[in-house]
Amino acid sequence: QVQLVESGGGLVQAGGSLRLSCAASGSIFSIKAMGWYRQAPGKQRELVAIITSAGSTAYADSVKGRFTISRDNAKKNTVYLQMNSLKPEDTAVYYCSADLISGLAPWGQGTQVTVSS
Repeated sequence: QVQLVESGGGLVQAGGSLRLSCAASGSIFSIKAMGWYRQAPGKQRELVAIITSAGSTAYADSVKGRFTISRDNAKKNTVYLQMNSLKPEDTAVYYCSADLISGLAPWGQGTQVTVSS
């Protein structure tokens, strides 16, 4: 089993930046990829960015050029999401994800990101 803990959310003005962190614990050897999802009020949860164990990345079109996903190569269980040029439409609860050999790990508690206009 893998447990995920997100941190780093907060309130920021439009155009500002935030950096989210996610630490995985437990059976981290089984992680194939990690990523970030977000869910705005009244909307479905959507994929924001993903990074594989090989370091390949992919982004939602809405965040390309503004968000960067990375991982701590020393701590294989930690991923970050650097969010720049934030917009009010980026407001959501952000969740870390871990794609395991056996499927998706349980969601963490998420971290709230609020961007004011």
